Amino acid sequence: MGKRLTKIATRTGDDGTTGLGDKTRVSKASARPRAMGDVDELNAHIGLLLCEDLPAPARQVLADIQHQLFNLGGELSTPGRALLDEAALARLDAALAAFNAPLPALQEFILPAGTRAAAQAHVCRTVARRAERAVVALAAQEPLRPAPGRYLNRLSDLLFVLARAFNCDGDNGSVGDVYWKSERLARSQRQQG
Repeated sequence: MGKRLTKIATRTGDDGTTGLGDKTRVSKASARPRAMGDVDELNAHIGLLLCEDLPAPARQVLADIQHQLFNLGGELSTPGRALLDEAALARLDAALAAFNAPLPALQEFILPAGTRAAAQAHVCRTVARRAERAVVALAAQEPLRPAPGRYLNRLSDLLFVLARAFNCDGDNGSVGDVYWKSERLARSQRQQG
């Protein structure tokens, strides 16, 4: 790779613009940098999630996701470039199926709570949804492959399932799903009791 980042403080962005991978400059407030920033923020939150005591399979999946998010960010930073491949999407689908299989059926909406790892996975999920919305907004303005939006959509689903898995992990002090106390759930529990 060589020395790609030899100088961090370039001052070229002091005017409110940022450079893209194709050497063009755009406003930092435009759709492309917004999407890039949301993907970068998501990657940072996943890095924080990886600081938790996680099962090895989840850790491996999340580490791969960080690399794929970097590819996605690279794709967003260079109009017309394709870095995120279909295999990455297939790995997300496989992980989603594997982590979801042992989980109990949902009885109601759940709260973004429970263990610290589960709560952080929910933070990642919400940032993934925001990143997805930013990518959809960008695609409405400029040509963009469908892969980035599809990846973020599936990733947010996986992060939801991982949050549930972290709460239901018996090895790490299972708390189970933290259900929203809806009237429907209360009625169902009264009928069962």
